[in-house]
Amino acid sequence: MTDEMDSRHDRIRHHPTAGPGNSLADWTRARNPLRVAISYVAVWLIRISPSLRLKRWLLRRLGAAVGPGVSWGLEATPDVFWPDLITVEREAIVGYDATILCHEFLQDEYRTGEVVIGERAMIGAGAIVLPGVEIGANARVAANSLVTRDVPPGTTVAGVPAEPAGSSAADDASAEAAGDSGTDDSEPGDDETDPGDVGVGSADGTDV
Repeated sequence: MTDEMDSRHDRIRHHPTAGPGNSLADWTRARNPLRVAISYVAVWLIRISPSLRLKRWLLRRLGAAVGPGVSWGLEATPDVFWPDLITVEREAIVGYDATILCHEFLQDEYRTGEVVIGERAMIGAGAIVLPGVEIGANARVAANSLVTRDVPPGTTVAGVPAEPAGSSAADDASAEAAGDSGTDDSEPGDDETDPGDVGVGSADGTDV
């Protein structure tokens, strides 16, 4: 794994605070309030909907790059301010209550950075991924981990901050990431279908 200063922080953009207060107090200069309000409503729907197809459609409408077959878990939260900086590649899993952050509001500046989750990567329940992080293909992030550095392809990380882990942690990450992901009510090739055609999955996985 590369050093944090040579990876995540190299990709982060720094934006000095314009006003006399901290950057969060001046957030309306950083992002259009109407856009944030619309994003908030969409994120709320993404969090509570059991339909993976609807989640993918909403994420794309917010500007996120979402590949086919992506599973976005219940209560998992994309960045509300900059969802367009999220890339989730084919067949990746973002587990229950995970959070993908693409911004940091600090005292003298705010920072933004793209988060990339590679093909078939797995993000465990309750994990937090910080701005600028790239998670490689087939990598695994264990539940409740804080990802502050890039995760190389095929690597399992766990802890706060997340560090490489052994095979037992890999099994835990798989179980936690897959749990409560929602119902994938899509058919092959229908990822771009309008939400009016979306079924809401029932408890047994069938459409109602």
